[in-house]
Parts: sequence; C-alpha cells; structure tokens
Amino acid sequence: MVARTAFTQLHYSLGLLTVTVMGMILVYIAPLVSAIFGLLTGNWLVACIGSLGWLLMACAYLPTIRFYRCSLWLTLCLPGIALLYTLMTIDSAVRHWQKRGGTWKGRVYSKTEDAS
Repeated sequence: MVARTAFTQLHYSLGLLTVTVMGMILVYIAPLVSAIFGLLTGNWLVACIGSLGWLLMACAYLPTIRFYRCSLWLTLCLPGIALLYTLMTIDSAVRHWQKRGGTWKGRVYSKTEDAS
C-alpha cells in the first residue's frame, strides 16, 4: 500500500520526496545511529544524546503500542519501522518514474489530470 500511494501523497514532487526522506532520517534514524556510533567510539556524549532521542521516540510511540495491546518492546523498533517506510516511499517514486505507478493486481493507476 505504501509503495503504491506514498509518492502520490507527495504530489509527485521530487522536492517533497527529498525533504521527507531527509526528515525521516533526521528524526528516526539519526538517534539510533548516534547511540551506536557513540558506544562504539567511546564518545559518551554522542551515545547519551542518541540514546535520549531514541528513548523519547519510544515514549512518543508508547500510546499507539498500548492502544493495539502490543508488547512494549516494540517501541524500540520504531527506527527500523521508519527506515522501511522511507524505503517504500522511495520505491513509490521510482515506480512512478518507471511508469509503473500504483501497480496493484496487474492494474496500473496513473496520475490523473486535474479536470478543472
């Protein structure tokens, strides 16, 4: 579903795609990478800031996890989930540029022109 509709929601804009991907990386991937990088290099300030960002992200995701009665450990998976969503968004744009657009069940849904 994401691969079929994500680029449509961005109005087929390369600029919006670029900003979206950069934002997703900054918000969801950077804290995890910072935490791991800080731990591996012994830079405790970077490790603590990255871990704090990851923890705050997990806390923000907690109400959704509770609503669906899932394991609380899933809150720590949000960076991975966001990475997959980002990759599906990029795939949606690539499919559009390859003229395969929103392919589903053998049908291709192309961009509709504005009737007004």
